Amino acid sequence: MKLRSKAAALLLLALAALLLALLSLRASRAATPAPLARPASALPRRPAPAPARLQGLGALPGAGQGPRRRLPPRSRPRAGRRGAASLKKLVRRPGDSRSFQVVLPHELWIHLAVVACGNRLEETLVMLKSAVLFSHRKMQFHIFTEESLKPEFDKQLRQWPDSYTKKFEHRIYPITFSVGNPQEWKKLFKPCAAQRLFLPVILKDVDSLLYVDTDVLFLRPVDDIWKLLRQFNSTQLAAMAPEHEIPKIGWYSRFARHPFYGSAGVNSGVMLMNLTRIRSTQFKNSMIPTGLAWEDMLYPLYQKYKNAITWGDQDLLNIIFYFNPECLYVFPCQWNYRPDHCMYGSNCREAEQEGVSVLHGNRGVYHDEKQPTFKALYEAIRDFPFQDNLFQSMYYPLQLKFLETVHTLCGRIPQVFLKQVEKTMKRAYEKHVIIRVGPNQMH
Repeated sequence: MKLRSKAAALLLLALAALLLALLSLRASRAATPAPLARPASALPRRPAPAPARLQGLGALPGAGQGPRRRLPPRSRPRAGRRGAASLKKLVRRPGDSRSFQVVLPHELWIHLAVVACGNRLEETLVMLKSAVLFSHRKMQFHIFTEESLKPEFDKQLRQWPDSYTKKFEHRIYPITFSVGNPQEWKKLFKPCAAQRLFLPVILKDVDSLLYVDTDVLFLRPVDDIWKLLRQFNSTQLAAMAPEHEIPKIGWYSRFARHPFYGSAGVNSGVMLMNLTRIRSTQFKNSMIPTGLAWEDMLYPLYQKYKNAITWGDQDLLNIIFYFNPECLYVFPCQWNYRPDHCMYGSNCREAEQEGVSVLHGNRGVYHDEKQPTFKALYEAIRDFPFQDNLFQSMYYPLQLKFLETVHTLCGRIPQVFLKQVEKTMKRAYEKHVIIRVGPNQMH
């Protein structure tokens, strides 16, 4: 019996000890948990300052009131967002008079040149208006015109609203020809049209340039065609569109009596140029076996072919790039869309897919009834009040006007003309909203 009683007592003691151990373990879990075990390779944390050291900082707020609250760590910029800070500078906040165009360095501006003589004042102003309506980058307009038109150009451009005049600067130049007989050049084709041949010589401080005829309208931002400069290879120094997409019915393939580029020739109504490369290139030609600089080549070529050319300066450009085909970048017809692309049936596939980007109303179609679709676009931009809503005051009236042009082949494909207009207006609206909201809400 004594042995049994001793065993029972020992068992009770063991159970009591186990119960106490369980209770102490539960209490320790309820307390602050111990730090998790870290791998041996992990660096040890910096030890917290001893309470004794804090007691000597009585002058600091909170000294003697227990340990100070640790501030959250500063967030570091993520990789791949290095331009976020600079982007904020380009976005205008409400109440801030600065705009993103103002802070762009001058070398990022778009340079746009036009030659206007005779009765081309209104056409030129409508073209420039189409450029500023949708574009985002600052532009420098280089306007070459007669003395009698200079004051009117300056007056009209300065009367535009500030919200648009801040997007561009303009310079007005006289008509000058650096080589040959000026009267011959001036009468070569349309008044002053040959001036475009001398732009690389005159604009010596301009690296790249977009030249357009007065009867051109931009249906999307000029920024987009300016980006085509990046697609030039190491030998290309200019870009133009083909004269016709179907060589067999094009003018050059049927009637030209001089050399021309490719199988259909190129149209010079829209011409993107790297002027620096043009000035530094020695061009092959049909006169001497060695290369000639651009300026030295123009007048001798004119003298040789003047009895064979019909379209003046455009024919000379075709001759130059016939002998130097590696120097030309050919861009799609949507960047120089003319009546020829629809008056015989739609023959510009890029415009059918993406819409017309740059409209070229040659042959005076903005001012007669031969191509009412072209005239409707011209009048919609000409009559648009600057401060009105683009959709309400331009796009919707334009749709109604197009309903009156369905009796023509060009009028039967309104989506070709409206596709880029709609995209451009949507982009302009979104750009306006994003700038107004501010950088924190940008997507």
